[in-house]
Amino acid sequence: MTTLITIDTGTTNTRVTLWEDHAVLAHAACEVGVRDTAITGNRDKLQQAVRDTIQRCLEMANVDAEQIDLVIGSGMISSNVGLFELPHVLAPAGLQQLARGMVSVTIPEVFAKPIWFVPGVRNVVENIGLHNCEAMDMMRGEEVEVMSVIDQLEVTGPAMMVMPGSHSKFVCIDDKNRITGCVTTLAGELMYVITHNTILAQSLDAQFATSIKEEMLLAGAQSAQTIGLGRTCFNVRTLDQFTIYERNDRANFLLGAILGADLLTLKNSSAITMLPGTPVVICGKPIMKEALAILIKNDDYFSGKITVVSDEIQAHLAGRGAILVATARGLIK
Repeated sequence: MTTLITIDTGTTNTRVTLWEDHAVLAHAACEVGVRDTAITGNRDKLQQAVRDTIQRCLEMANVDAEQIDLVIGSGMISSNVGLFELPHVLAPAGLQQLARGMVSVTIPEVFAKPIWFVPGVRNVVENIGLHNCEAMDMMRGEEVEVMSVIDQLEVTGPAMMVMPGSHSKFVCIDDKNRITGCVTTLAGELMYVITHNTILAQSLDAQFATSIKEEMLLAGAQSAQTIGLGRTCFNVRTLDQFTIYERNDRANFLLGAILGADLLTLKNSSAITMLPGTPVVICGKPIMKEALAILIKNDDYFSGKITVVSDEIQAHLAGRGAILVATARGLIK
């Protein structure tokens, strides 16, 4: 029996899960991430948050720290503003490459036992400048989520993993189930800023779409690809002022516009290789993954199979993926 802890730290949140033989015993989270390190200039707040969240998790399951066999950290926790900076593994990278890149570090301010950090993955681009910077991209955290999806759905590449969120990721998988490249957009952050901090806040009641309206979604995407994102966004206000479309309709129009721009990235970015027949696997925030599935299905460019990952499979993706990497390293029997 193996009792272990996985730590998943992002930009704004940290999630800690306590496992026993692949079953979740307890889960705790806090609203502290690497952004706090970037703001304060030191790791104190992040260290305390991770320490306290681990302790809360242990208390929830009535488990002592001495009983923990292994601690694994993934995500932005291994960045220069995390707990320990670990270089990215170069693409192509699969389970074995990620496993070999793991590093064990003891940080007494966080936990008495060593933490095994999983590295991120980056594209390989030399002599970066204006001529090729678009081909460069990197990830920390999505790599373990990708490995978890591949394992749970028994994905056989090549495939494109579509992961909408605050920072949407498109991750290219080859026929050996290795990550060969990725590309990032600010889709979720754009959605937040436009919805809350522009003139459109009033037209949207500062709320996102609550349910999918396919007609509005497709109209927003088409508009953005024809007249541009900026003009399409302003048309949300026009729809509010001069039509009978409801708030959720207008929010869907905006969602379609932003995700429609993401489809241009998916089709045209030099950071990844997206062929029309490549199967697409979509996981992420519920309404965004549903919306992207509709947009891809209705875009003549895409002809490959579309799979939307269920919320059940998405639960604890990072933790399950980190465990897979640790198992490949030989840390778990």
